Amino acid sequence: MASITLWRNFCHLADVRLCGGGLSALKSRPVNPINQAVRGHLHAWFCSLQPEPLRVVSLPARGKKFHSENGNDLHPLGEQRFSQVHSWDRLDRNLNSEDEQMFYRRLNSLTSWEEVLSFISTLEVLPDAMAAGALQRICEVGKGDGDQRLPKAILENSIFQALCFRFEQQPALLSNTGLVTTLQALVLLHADHQSSLILSLVAECQKRLQTGVLEAADLCILGETLIRLQGPGCVMLELILHQLQSKRLETFTPENTVAFYRILQTRAEKVDQHQTFLNRINNFSLSVIHCLSPKSVSQMLAALVVLDQTQAWRLIMKLGKYVVRYIPHFNNEELGKVLEAFTYFGYSDRFFTKALEEHVASHCLSLDPEVVSKVMGYCSRNLILSKPILNAVAETFVCQSEKFSPAQISELIEPFGKLNYLPPNASAFFRKLENVLSMDFNHFPPKMLLRVLHSCSLVECHPVNFMAKIFSPFFLQQLQGEESYVDRLSLARLTQLFLTCVLECPFYKGPKLFPKFQVQSFLTPCCSLETPVDFLLCKYVITALVDLLGARRYFTSKVLTPYCYTLAFTH
Repeated sequence: MASITLWRNFCHLADVRLCGGGLSALKSRPVNPINQAVRGHLHAWFCSLQPEPLRVVSLPARGKKFHSENGNDLHPLGEQRFSQVHSWDRLDRNLNSEDEQMFYRRLNSLTSWEEVLSFISTLEVLPDAMAAGALQRICEVGKGDGDQRLPKAILENSIFQALCFRFEQQPALLSNTGLVTTLQALVLLHADHQSSLILSLVAECQKRLQTGVLEAADLCILGETLIRLQGPGCVMLELILHQLQSKRLETFTPENTVAFYRILQTRAEKVDQHQTFLNRINNFSLSVIHCLSPKSVSQMLAALVVLDQTQAWRLIMKLGKYVVRYIPHFNNEELGKVLEAFTYFGYSDRFFTKALEEHVASHCLSLDPEVVSKVMGYCSRNLILSKPILNAVAETFVCQSEKFSPAQISELIEPFGKLNYLPPNASAFFRKLENVLSMDFNHFPPKMLLRVLHSCSLVECHPVNFMAKIFSPFFLQQLQGEESYVDRLSLARLTQLFLTCVLECPFYKGPKLFPKFQVQSFLTPCCSLETPVDFLLCKYVITALVDLLGARRYFTSKVLTPYCYTLAFTH
Protein backbone atom coordinates (compact mmCIF):
# COMPACT_ATOMS: atom_id res chain seq x y z
CA MET A 1 0.00 0.00 0.00
CA ALA A 2 1.40 3.37 -0.99
CA SER A 3 1.89 6.14 1.56
CA ILE A 4 1.37 9.86 1.25
CA THR A 5 4.54 11.72 2.16
CA LEU A 6 4.18 15.12 3.75
CA TRP A 7 7.98 15.43 4.11
CA ARG A 8 8.51 15.73 0.36
CA ASN A 9 5.75 18.27 0.01
CA PHE A 10 7.29 20.45 2.68
CA CYS A 11 10.54 20.22 0.77
CA HIS A 12 8.61 21.85 -2.07
CA LEU A 13 6.77 24.29 0.14
CA ALA A 14 9.76 25.69 2.02
CA ASP A 15 13.55 25.70 2.25
CA VAL A 16 14.39 23.62 5.32
CA ARG A 17 17.45 21.81 6.65
CA LEU A 18 18.17 19.16 9.22
CA CYS A 19 19.81 20.42 12.37
CA GLY A 20 20.81 18.11 15.22
CA GLY A 21 18.42 15.40 14.10
CA GLY A 22 15.46 17.78 14.07
CA LEU A 23 13.80 20.17 11.68
CA SER A 24 14.92 23.76 11.67
CA ALA A 25 13.85 26.69 9.51
CA LEU A 26 16.23 28.88 7.61
CA LYS A 27 15.98 32.58 8.10
CA SER A 28 12.89 34.17 6.68
CA ARG A 29 12.94 35.00 3.01
CA PRO A 30 10.55 37.04 0.90
CA VAL A 31 7.59 35.05 -0.37
CA ASN A 32 8.28 33.64 -3.80
CA PRO A 33 5.65 34.60 -6.41
CA ILE A 34 5.52 30.97 -7.52
CA ASN A 35 3.78 30.12 -4.23
CA GLN A 36 0.88 32.32 -5.27
CA ALA A 37 0.57 30.35 -8.51
CA VAL A 38 0.42 27.11 -6.55
CA ARG A 39 -2.28 28.52 -4.34
CA GLY A 40 -4.20 29.54 -7.44
CA HIS A 41 -3.77 26.02 -8.76
CA LEU A 42 -5.31 24.58 -5.61
CA HIS A 43 -8.21 26.99 -5.88
CA ALA A 44 -8.79 25.84 -9.45
CA TRP A 45 -9.28 22.30 -8.13
CA PHE A 46 -12.28 23.35 -6.07
CA CYS A 47 -15.34 25.12 -7.41
CA SER A 48 -15.84 26.98 -4.14
CA LEU A 49 -13.36 29.74 -4.90
CA GLN A 50 -13.55 29.97 -8.69
CA PRO A 51 -16.80 30.88 -10.42
CA GLU A 52 -15.13 29.87 -13.70
CA PRO A 53 -12.77 26.88 -13.24
CA LEU A 54 -9.20 27.55 -14.29
CA ARG A 55 -6.88 25.13 -16.02
CA VAL A 56 -3.54 25.68 -14.31
CA VAL A 57 -0.43 23.56 -14.81
CA SER A 58 1.05 22.04 -11.65
CA LEU A 59 3.99 23.96 -10.26
CA PRO A 60 6.17 23.11 -7.24
CA ALA A 61 5.57 25.38 -4.30
CA ARG A 62 8.59 26.87 -2.61
CA GLY A 63 9.71 29.94 -0.75
CA LYS A 64 7.02 29.78 1.92
CA LYS A 65 7.98 31.25 5.30
CA PHE A 66 8.28 28.75 8.12
CA HIS A 67 8.96 29.28 11.78
CA SER A 68 10.38 26.90 14.34
CA GLU A 69 10.60 27.59 18.03
CA ASN A 70 12.34 24.45 19.28
CA GLY A 71 13.94 22.97 16.21
CA ASN A 72 11.17 20.34 15.88
CA ASP A 73 7.94 22.31 15.50
CA LEU A 74 7.66 23.49 11.93
CA HIS A 75 4.67 25.46 10.75
CA PRO A 76 3.95 28.29 8.34
CA LEU A 77 3.83 31.76 9.85
CA GLY A 78 0.33 33.11 10.34
CA GLU A 79 -1.32 29.69 9.74
CA GLN A 80 -2.59 26.86 11.91
CA ARG A 81 0.27 25.45 13.97
CA PHE A 82 0.76 21.71 14.20
CA SER A 83 2.59 20.03 17.06
CA GLN A 84 5.03 18.08 14.88
CA VAL A 85 5.33 17.16 11.23
CA HIS A 86 6.81 13.76 10.46
CA SER A 87 7.93 12.04 7.30
CA TRP A 88 4.92 9.85 6.63
CA ASP A 89 6.87 7.12 4.86
CA ARG A 90 9.83 6.64 7.16
CA LEU A 91 8.23 3.62 8.79
CA ASP A 92 6.71 0.48 7.34
CA ARG A 93 3.99 1.35 4.89
CA ASN A 94 1.64 -1.35 6.15
CA LEU A 95 -0.37 -1.03 9.34
CA ASN A 96 -1.95 -3.92 11.14
CA SER A 97 -5.72 -4.01 11.48
CA GLU A 98 -5.62 -2.96 15.13
CA ASP A 99 -3.67 0.21 14.34
CA GLU A 100 -5.96 0.90 11.41
CA GLN A 101 -9.09 0.56 13.58
CA MET A 102 -7.52 2.82 16.19
CA PHE A 103 -6.80 5.41 13.48
CA TYR A 104 -10.39 5.48 12.23
CA ARG A 105 -11.80 5.60 15.76
CA ARG A 106 -9.63 8.62 16.50
CA LEU A 107 -10.45 10.21 13.14
CA ASN A 108 -14.21 9.84 13.62
CA SER A 109 -13.96 11.43 17.07
CA LEU A 110 -12.53 14.66 15.63
CA THR A 111 -15.06 17.43 15.11
CA SER A 112 -13.18 20.10 13.14
CA TRP A 113 -10.92 20.20 10.11
CA GLU A 114 -8.16 21.76 12.22
CA GLU A 115 -8.18 18.73 14.50
CA VAL A 116 -8.09 16.34 11.52
CA LEU A 117 -5.11 18.04 9.88
CA SER A 118 -3.32 18.41 13.20
CA PHE A 119 -3.86 14.73 13.90
CA ILE A 120 -2.51 13.43 10.59
CA SER A 121 0.47 15.79 10.78
CA THR A 122 1.66 13.95 13.90
CA LEU A 123 1.62 10.52 12.22
CA GLU A 124 4.85 8.91 11.09
CA VAL A 125 3.13 6.64 8.56
CA LEU A 126 -0.08 7.42 6.66
CA PRO A 127 -1.21 4.81 4.12
CA ASP A 128 -3.08 6.28 1.19
CA ALA A 129 -6.42 4.72 2.17
CA MET A 130 -6.19 6.48 5.52
CA ALA A 131 -5.21 9.72 3.80
CA ALA A 132 -8.36 9.40 1.69
CA GLY A 133 -10.33 8.75 4.87
CA ALA A 134 -8.89 11.93 6.32
CA LEU A 135 -10.07 13.84 3.24
CA GLN A 136 -13.56 12.42 3.69
CA ARG A 137 -13.59 13.44 7.34
CA ILE A 138 -12.51 16.96 6.37
CA CYS A 139 -15.44 17.01 3.96
CA GLU A 140 -17.85 15.98 6.72
CA VAL A 141 -16.70 18.46 9.36
CA GLY A 142 -15.38 21.27 7.15
CA LYS A 143 -18.65 22.42 5.59
CA GLY A 144 -21.05 24.71 7.35
CA ASP A 145 -24.76 23.94 7.66
CA GLY A 146 -26.24 23.95 4.17
CA ASP A 147 -22.92 25.02 2.65
CA GLN A 148 -21.62 22.92 -0.21
CA ARG A 149 -18.20 24.57 -0.32
CA LEU A 150 -15.11 24.26 1.82
CA PRO A 151 -13.86 27.34 3.67
CA LYS A 152 -10.93 29.18 2.14
CA ALA A 153 -8.83 28.47 5.25
CA ILE A 154 -8.90 24.73 4.51
CA LEU A 155 -7.87 25.16 0.90
CA GLU A 156 -4.91 27.33 1.89
CA ASN A 157 -3.72 25.01 4.65
CA SER A 158 -0.30 23.55 3.85
CA ILE A 159 -1.15 20.04 5.10
CA PHE A 160 -4.28 19.94 2.95
CA GLN A 161 -2.25 21.21 -0.02
CA ALA A 162 0.35 18.52 0.56
CA LEU A 163 -2.29 15.79 0.42
CA CYS A 164 -3.86 17.12 -2.78
CA PHE A 165 -0.52 17.60 -4.59
CA ARG A 166 0.62 14.10 -3.75
CA PHE A 167 -2.64 12.60 -5.03
CA GLU A 168 -2.27 14.47 -8.32
CA GLN A 169 1.42 13.86 -8.91
CA GLN A 170 1.57 10.16 -8.13
CA PRO A 171 -1.86 8.50 -8.67
CA ALA A 172 -0.17 5.35 -10.00
CA LEU A 173 1.41 4.77 -6.57
CA LEU A 174 -1.97 4.69 -4.83
CA SER A 175 -3.51 1.39 -3.89
CA ASN A 176 -6.84 0.49 -5.50
CA THR A 177 -8.79 1.35 -2.37
CA GLY A 178 -6.81 4.52 -1.81
CA LEU A 179 -7.37 5.63 -5.39
CA VAL A 180 -11.15 5.23 -5.46
CA THR A 181 -11.70 6.60 -1.96
CA THR A 182 -9.53 9.63 -2.77
CA LEU A 183 -11.59 10.33 -5.87
CA GLN A 184 -14.76 9.86 -3.84
CA ALA A 185 -13.60 12.29 -1.16
CA LEU A 186 -12.57 14.97 -3.67
CA VAL A 187 -15.90 14.70 -5.50
CA LEU A 188 -17.71 15.10 -2.18
CA LEU A 189 -15.51 18.13 -1.56
CA HIS A 190 -16.90 19.58 -4.82
CA ALA A 191 -13.59 19.66 -6.61
CA ASP A 192 -13.77 21.05 -10.13
CA HIS A 193 -14.69 18.14 -12.40
CA GLN A 194 -12.32 19.40 -15.12
CA SER A 195 -9.36 20.06 -12.85
CA SER A 196 -6.08 18.26 -13.52
CA LEU A 197 -6.37 16.58 -10.11
CA ILE A 198 -9.74 14.94 -10.86
CA LEU A 199 -8.85 14.12 -14.46
CA SER A 200 -5.63 12.45 -13.34
CA LEU A 201 -7.44 10.26 -10.79
CA VAL A 202 -10.28 9.37 -13.20
CA ALA A 203 -7.76 8.37 -15.87
CA GLU A 204 -5.95 6.11 -13.40
CA CYS A 205 -9.27 4.58 -12.31
CA GLN A 206 -10.19 3.89 -15.93
CA LYS A 207 -6.83 2.24 -16.55
CA ARG A 208 -7.24 -0.11 -13.58
CA LEU A 209 -10.88 -0.78 -14.44
CA GLN A 210 -9.91 -1.93 -17.92
CA THR A 211 -7.26 -4.26 -16.50
CA GLY A 212 -9.83 -5.81 -14.12
CA VAL A 213 -7.80 -5.42 -10.93
CA LEU A 214 -10.47 -3.69 -8.82
CA GLU A 215 -12.29 -5.65 -6.13
CA ALA A 216 -16.04 -5.52 -5.50
CA ALA A 217 -15.75 -2.85 -2.79
CA ASP A 218 -13.57 -0.65 -5.01
CA LEU A 219 -15.96 -1.07 -7.96
CA CYS A 220 -18.92 0.00 -5.83
CA ILE A 221 -17.16 3.12 -4.57
CA LEU A 222 -15.99 4.01 -8.06
CA GLY A 223 -19.43 3.43 -9.57
CA GLU A 224 -21.24 5.74 -7.15
CA THR A 225 -18.50 8.36 -7.45
CA LEU A 226 -18.71 8.39 -11.24
CA ILE A 227 -22.50 8.74 -11.08
CA ARG A 228 -22.04 11.81 -8.90
CA LEU A 229 -19.25 13.10 -11.14
CA GLN A 230 -20.54 12.33 -14.66
CA GLY A 231 -24.13 11.20 -14.20
CA PRO A 232 -25.80 7.80 -14.77
CA GLY A 233 -24.87 7.92 -18.45
CA CYS A 234 -21.17 7.48 -17.62
CA VAL A 235 -19.49 5.16 -20.13
CA MET A 236 -17.47 3.31 -17.48
CA LEU A 237 -20.58 2.46 -15.45
CA GLU A 238 -21.64 -0.41 -17.70
CA LEU A 239 -18.17 -1.95 -17.40
CA ILE A 240 -18.36 -1.58 -13.62
CA LEU A 241 -21.71 -3.40 -13.53
CA HIS A 242 -20.33 -6.14 -15.79
CA GLN A 243 -17.30 -6.67 -13.54
CA LEU A 244 -19.41 -6.66 -10.40
CA GLN A 245 -21.49 -9.48 -11.85
CA SER A 246 -18.34 -11.52 -12.41
CA LYS A 247 -17.38 -11.31 -8.72
CA ARG A 248 -18.26 -14.00 -6.21
CA LEU A 249 -21.18 -12.90 -4.07
CA GLU A 250 -19.35 -14.14 -0.97
CA THR A 251 -16.91 -11.26 -1.45
CA PHE A 252 -19.72 -8.68 -1.21
CA THR A 253 -20.03 -6.94 2.15
CA PRO A 254 -23.47 -5.68 3.25
CA GLU A 255 -22.39 -2.17 2.21
CA ASN A 256 -21.32 -3.44 -1.22
CA THR A 257 -24.68 -5.14 -1.68
CA VAL A 258 -26.62 -1.96 -0.97
CA ALA A 259 -24.23 0.03 -3.15
CA PHE A 260 -24.93 -2.32 -6.07
CA TYR A 261 -28.67 -1.65 -5.70
CA ARG A 262 -28.01 2.09 -5.63
CA ILE A 263 -25.86 1.92 -8.79
CA LEU A 264 -28.33 -0.22 -10.72
CA GLN A 265 -31.16 2.03 -9.56
CA THR A 266 -29.71 4.85 -11.66
CA ARG A 267 -29.95 2.66 -14.76
CA ALA A 268 -33.42 1.23 -14.14
CA GLU A 269 -34.25 1.38 -17.85
CA LYS A 270 -31.66 -1.39 -18.42
CA VAL A 271 -32.69 -3.57 -15.50
CA ASP A 272 -33.82 -6.36 -17.85
CA GLN A 273 -30.22 -6.81 -19.00
CA HIS A 274 -29.10 -7.45 -15.42
CA GLN A 275 -32.18 -9.26 -14.07
CA THR A 276 -30.48 -12.66 -13.85
CA PHE A 277 -27.74 -11.33 -11.58
CA LEU A 278 -30.27 -9.18 -9.76
CA ASN A 279 -32.23 -12.31 -8.87
CA ARG A 280 -29.03 -13.77 -7.41
CA ILE A 281 -28.30 -10.61 -5.42
CA ASN A 282 -31.91 -10.57 -4.15
CA ASN A 283 -31.44 -14.07 -2.76
CA PHE A 284 -27.99 -13.26 -1.39
CA SER A 285 -29.33 -10.14 0.36
CA LEU A 286 -31.44 -12.34 2.62
CA SER A 287 -28.24 -13.36 4.42
CA VAL A 288 -26.95 -9.82 5.06
CA ILE A 289 -30.10 -7.97 6.12
CA HIS A 290 -29.28 -8.40 9.80
CA CYS A 291 -26.07 -6.42 9.25
CA LEU A 292 -27.70 -3.42 7.56
CA SER A 293 -28.15 -0.03 9.19
CA PRO A 294 -31.53 1.74 9.11
CA LYS A 295 -30.27 3.97 6.30
CA SER A 296 -29.15 0.98 4.23
CA VAL A 297 -32.47 -0.81 4.74
CA SER A 298 -34.39 2.22 3.49
CA GLN A 299 -32.06 2.58 0.50
CA MET A 300 -32.47 -1.08 -0.44
CA LEU A 301 -36.26 -0.82 -0.28
CA ALA A 302 -36.20 2.36 -2.37
CA ALA A 303 -34.06 0.63 -5.00
CA LEU A 304 -36.40 -2.37 -5.11
CA VAL A 305 -39.24 0.02 -5.92
CA VAL A 306 -37.35 1.75 -8.73
CA LEU A 307 -36.25 -1.62 -10.14
CA ASP A 308 -39.80 -2.99 -9.80
CA GLN A 309 -38.71 -6.16 -8.02
CA THR A 310 -42.23 -7.37 -7.18
CA GLN A 311 -41.05 -10.98 -7.49
CA ALA A 312 -38.54 -10.53 -4.62
CA TRP A 313 -41.29 -11.06 -2.05
CA ARG A 314 -39.13 -13.05 0.37
CA LEU A 315 -36.63 -10.20 0.51
CA ILE A 316 -39.38 -7.61 1.01
CA MET A 317 -40.94 -9.63 3.85
CA LYS A 318 -37.61 -10.08 5.62
CA LEU A 319 -36.80 -6.39 5.27
CA GLY A 320 -40.23 -5.65 6.73
CA LYS A 321 -39.43 -7.67 9.84
CA TYR A 322 -36.21 -5.76 10.45
CA VAL A 323 -37.83 -2.41 9.71
CA VAL A 324 -39.99 -2.82 12.82
CA ARG A 325 -37.02 -2.44 15.17
CA TYR A 326 -35.58 0.45 13.16
CA ILE A 327 -38.63 2.73 13.12
CA PRO A 328 -37.45 4.88 16.09
CA HIS A 329 -34.07 5.32 14.36
CA PHE A 330 -35.30 6.38 10.91
CA ASN A 331 -35.14 10.03 9.97
CA ASN A 332 -37.98 11.54 7.94
CA GLU A 333 -36.44 10.75 4.57
CA GLU A 334 -35.65 7.14 5.46
CA LEU A 335 -39.09 6.48 6.93
CA GLY A 336 -40.66 8.00 3.84
CA LYS A 337 -38.75 5.58 1.59
CA VAL A 338 -39.85 2.61 3.70
CA LEU A 339 -43.51 3.64 3.61
CA GLU A 340 -43.38 4.31 -0.11
CA ALA A 341 -41.94 0.85 -0.70
CA PHE A 342 -44.52 -0.92 1.47
CA THR A 343 -47.30 1.00 -0.25
CA TYR A 344 -45.91 0.15 -3.68
CA PHE A 345 -45.59 -3.56 -2.93
CA GLY A 346 -48.80 -3.77 -0.91
CA TYR A 347 -46.92 -5.10 2.11
CA SER A 348 -48.39 -4.81 5.60
CA ASP A 349 -47.49 -6.32 8.91
CA ARG A 350 -49.31 -5.95 12.22
CA PHE A 351 -46.05 -5.52 14.13
CA PHE A 352 -44.91 -2.81 11.74
CA THR A 353 -48.31 -1.10 11.96
CA LYS A 354 -48.16 -1.21 15.76
CA ALA A 355 -44.68 0.30 15.83
CA LEU A 356 -45.76 2.93 13.27
CA GLU A 357 -48.74 3.84 15.44
CA GLU A 358 -46.50 4.46 18.44
CA HIS A 359 -44.04 6.49 16.37
CA VAL A 360 -46.64 8.66 14.67
CA ALA A 361 -48.59 9.27 17.88
CA SER A 362 -45.47 10.45 19.73
CA HIS A 363 -43.86 12.43 16.89
CA CYS A 364 -46.83 13.57 14.82
CA LEU A 365 -46.09 17.30 15.15
CA SER A 366 -42.42 16.89 14.21
CA LEU A 367 -42.94 14.61 11.20
CA ASP A 368 -42.36 16.01 7.75
CA PRO A 369 -45.63 16.60 5.81
CA GLU A 370 -44.40 14.28 3.07
CA VAL A 371 -43.95 11.49 5.62
CA VAL A 372 -47.41 12.12 7.06
CA SER A 373 -48.96 11.78 3.60
CA LYS A 374 -47.03 8.54 3.00
CA VAL A 375 -48.21 7.16 6.34
CA MET A 376 -51.78 7.77 5.18
CA GLY A 377 -50.99 6.23 1.80
CA TYR A 378 -49.77 3.08 3.55
CA CYS A 379 -53.00 2.83 5.58
CA SER A 380 -55.17 3.51 2.54
CA ARG A 381 -53.40 1.08 0.21
CA ASN A 382 -53.58 -1.76 2.73
CA LEU A 383 -57.02 -0.83 4.15
CA ILE A 384 -55.63 -0.41 7.66
CA LEU A 385 -58.09 1.40 9.94
CA SER A 386 -55.60 2.55 12.56
CA LYS A 387 -57.34 4.97 14.86
CA PRO A 388 -54.12 6.13 16.62
CA ILE A 389 -52.58 7.06 13.26
CA LEU A 390 -55.70 8.71 11.82
CA ASN A 391 -56.32 10.68 15.02
CA ALA A 392 -52.72 11.88 15.21
CA VAL A 393 -52.70 12.89 11.53
CA ALA A 394 -55.97 14.79 11.94
CA GLU A 395 -54.51 16.68 14.89
CA THR A 396 -51.35 17.45 12.92
CA PHE A 397 -53.37 18.85 10.01
CA VAL A 398 -55.41 21.10 12.29
CA CYS A 399 -52.25 22.51 13.89
CA GLN A 400 -49.99 22.69 10.83
CA SER A 401 -52.19 22.81 7.73
CA GLU A 402 -50.06 25.55 6.17
CA LYS A 403 -47.15 23.11 5.82
CA PHE A 404 -49.04 20.75 3.52
CA SER A 405 -49.07 21.07 -0.28
CA PRO A 406 -52.26 20.38 -2.28
CA ALA A 407 -50.98 16.91 -3.24
CA GLN A 408 -50.16 16.09 0.38
CA ILE A 409 -53.57 17.31 1.54
CA SER A 410 -55.24 15.05 -1.00
CA GLU A 411 -53.24 12.02 0.16
CA LEU A 412 -54.07 12.90 3.76
CA ILE A 413 -57.84 13.35 3.30
CA GLU A 414 -58.72 10.49 0.96
CA PRO A 415 -58.03 7.64 3.44
CA PHE A 416 -60.61 9.05 5.86
CA GLY A 417 -63.28 8.58 3.20
CA LYS A 418 -61.97 5.26 1.98
CA LEU A 419 -61.79 3.84 5.50
CA ASN A 420 -65.03 5.58 6.53
CA TYR A 421 -63.58 7.10 9.69
CA LEU A 422 -64.25 10.36 11.49
CA PRO A 423 -61.57 11.49 13.98
CA PRO A 424 -62.58 12.85 17.41
CA ASN A 425 -61.76 16.40 16.25
CA ALA A 426 -63.79 15.99 13.05
CA SER A 427 -65.44 19.40 13.42
CA ALA A 428 -62.14 21.28 13.65
CA PHE A 429 -60.54 18.99 11.08
CA PHE A 430 -63.08 19.62 8.31
CA ARG A 431 -63.43 23.29 9.20
CA LYS A 432 -59.69 23.64 8.68
CA LEU A 433 -59.97 21.76 5.38
CA GLU A 434 -62.78 24.06 4.24
CA ASN A 435 -60.66 27.13 5.05
CA VAL A 436 -57.70 25.73 3.12
CA LEU A 437 -59.84 24.88 0.09
CA SER A 438 -61.49 28.30 0.15
CA MET A 439 -58.13 30.08 0.08
CA ASP A 440 -56.30 27.74 -2.32
CA PHE A 441 -59.15 26.39 -4.46
CA ASN A 442 -57.42 27.30 -7.73
CA HIS A 443 -54.15 25.70 -6.62
CA PHE A 444 -55.67 22.22 -6.54
CA PRO A 445 -55.65 20.28 -9.84
CA PRO A 446 -59.27 19.51 -10.84
CA LYS A 447 -59.09 15.73 -10.44
CA MET A 448 -57.29 16.04 -7.11
CA LEU A 449 -59.89 18.50 -5.81
CA LEU A 450 -62.70 16.18 -6.92
CA ARG A 451 -61.11 13.27 -5.01
CA VAL A 452 -60.85 15.37 -1.85
CA LEU A 453 -64.48 16.53 -1.99
CA HIS A 454 -65.72 13.04 -2.81
CA SER A 455 -63.82 11.64 0.21
CA CYS A 456 -65.53 14.21 2.43
CA SER A 457 -68.96 13.11 1.20
CA LEU A 458 -68.16 9.46 1.99
CA VAL A 459 -67.94 10.31 5.70
CA GLU A 460 -71.11 12.46 5.49
CA CYS A 461 -69.24 15.76 5.65
CA HIS A 462 -70.91 17.08 2.53
CA PRO A 463 -68.95 19.86 0.77
CA VAL A 464 -72.05 21.93 -0.03
CA ASN A 465 -70.13 25.21 -0.25
CA PHE A 466 -68.11 23.87 -3.18
CA MET A 467 -70.86 22.11 -5.14
CA ALA A 468 -71.67 25.12 -7.30
CA LYS A 469 -68.04 25.44 -8.38
CA ILE A 470 -67.51 21.80 -9.34
CA PHE A 471 -70.81 21.60 -11.24
CA SER A 472 -69.97 24.71 -13.26
CA PRO A 473 -69.09 24.37 -16.98
CA PHE A 474 -65.73 26.02 -16.31
CA PHE A 475 -64.67 23.37 -13.78
CA LEU A 476 -65.98 20.53 -15.96
CA GLN A 477 -63.93 21.88 -18.85
CA GLN A 478 -60.85 21.97 -16.60
CA LEU A 479 -61.60 18.41 -15.51
CA GLN A 480 -61.63 17.34 -19.14
CA GLY A 481 -58.22 18.94 -19.77
CA GLU A 482 -56.70 18.28 -23.17
CA GLU A 483 -58.72 15.11 -23.70
CA SER A 484 -62.01 15.02 -25.57
CA TYR A 485 -63.89 13.46 -22.66
CA VAL A 486 -63.99 13.19 -18.87
CA ASP A 487 -62.79 9.82 -17.58
CA ARG A 488 -65.44 7.49 -16.20
CA LEU A 489 -64.04 7.44 -12.65
CA SER A 490 -64.33 11.23 -12.39
CA LEU A 491 -67.87 11.07 -13.79
CA ALA A 492 -68.78 8.49 -11.15
CA ARG A 493 -67.45 10.76 -8.40
CA LEU A 494 -69.36 13.73 -9.81
CA THR A 495 -72.54 11.66 -9.95
CA GLN A 496 -72.20 10.55 -6.34
CA LEU A 497 -71.63 14.14 -5.22
CA PHE A 498 -74.72 15.20 -7.16
CA LEU A 499 -76.80 12.44 -5.58
CA THR A 500 -75.52 13.62 -2.20
CA CYS A 501 -76.97 17.06 -2.92
CA VAL A 502 -80.31 15.60 -3.97
CA LEU A 503 -80.70 13.09 -1.15
CA GLU A 504 -78.81 14.53 1.80
CA CYS A 505 -78.82 18.30 1.24
CA PRO A 506 -82.31 19.34 0.12
CA PHE A 507 -81.49 22.93 1.10
CA TYR A 508 -78.90 23.15 -1.71
CA LYS A 509 -80.34 25.35 -4.48
CA GLY A 510 -77.24 25.87 -6.62
CA PRO A 511 -76.40 24.57 -10.11
CA LYS A 512 -77.09 20.93 -10.91
CA LEU A 513 -74.81 18.49 -12.67
CA PHE A 514 -75.63 18.29 -16.38
CA PRO A 515 -77.23 14.94 -17.30
CA LYS A 516 -74.51 14.16 -19.85
CA PHE A 517 -71.99 14.07 -16.99
CA GLN A 518 -74.07 11.61 -14.91
CA VAL A 519 -73.50 7.84 -15.03
CA GLN A 520 -76.08 5.11 -14.56
CA SER A 521 -73.70 2.65 -12.91
CA PHE A 522 -70.72 3.07 -10.59
CA LEU A 523 -68.96 0.02 -11.98
CA THR A 524 -65.70 1.16 -13.55
CA PRO A 525 -63.21 -0.99 -15.48
CA CYS A 526 -60.12 0.27 -13.62
CA CYS A 527 -61.25 0.43 -10.00
CA SER A 528 -64.30 0.75 -7.80
CA LEU A 529 -65.53 3.73 -5.81
CA GLU A 530 -66.72 1.33 -3.14
CA THR A 531 -64.47 -0.03 -0.42
CA PRO A 532 -63.78 -3.71 -1.15
CA VAL A 533 -65.95 -5.97 0.97
CA ASP A 534 -64.55 -8.40 3.47
CA PHE A 535 -64.12 -11.64 1.54
CA LEU A 536 -65.20 -14.01 4.33
CA LEU A 537 -68.22 -11.91 5.27
CA CYS A 538 -69.30 -11.68 1.64
CA LYS A 539 -68.95 -15.44 1.26
CA TYR A 540 -71.13 -16.10 4.33
CA VAL A 541 -73.85 -13.73 3.06
CA ILE A 542 -73.88 -15.22 -0.44
CA THR A 543 -74.01 -18.76 0.93
CA ALA A 544 -76.95 -17.87 3.18
CA LEU A 545 -78.84 -16.19 0.32
CA VAL A 546 -78.30 -19.22 -1.95
CA ASP A 547 -79.72 -21.48 0.79
CA LEU A 548 -82.66 -19.12 1.28
CA LEU A 549 -83.54 -18.42 -2.37
CA GLY A 550 -82.44 -21.70 -3.91
CA ALA A 551 -79.97 -20.45 -6.53
CA ARG A 552 -77.36 -17.75 -7.20
CA ARG A 553 -79.28 -16.40 -10.21
CA TYR A 554 -82.05 -15.00 -8.01
CA PHE A 555 -79.93 -12.17 -6.60
CA THR A 556 -77.11 -9.86 -7.62
CA SER A 557 -74.93 -7.13 -6.08
CA LYS A 558 -73.98 -3.48 -6.64
CA VAL A 559 -77.45 -2.46 -7.75
CA LEU A 560 -78.85 1.06 -7.18
CA THR A 561 -82.25 1.22 -5.46
CA PRO A 562 -84.95 3.56 -6.79
CA TYR A 563 -83.72 6.11 -4.27
CA CYS A 564 -80.15 5.88 -5.57
CA TYR A 565 -78.77 4.12 -2.52
CA THR A 566 -76.92 0.83 -2.51
CA LEU A 567 -77.50 -1.81 0.13
CA ALA A 568 -74.59 -2.67 2.40
CA PHE A 569 -74.12 -5.58 4.78
CA THR A 570 -72.07 -5.05 7.92
CA HIS A 571 -71.27 -7.25 10.87
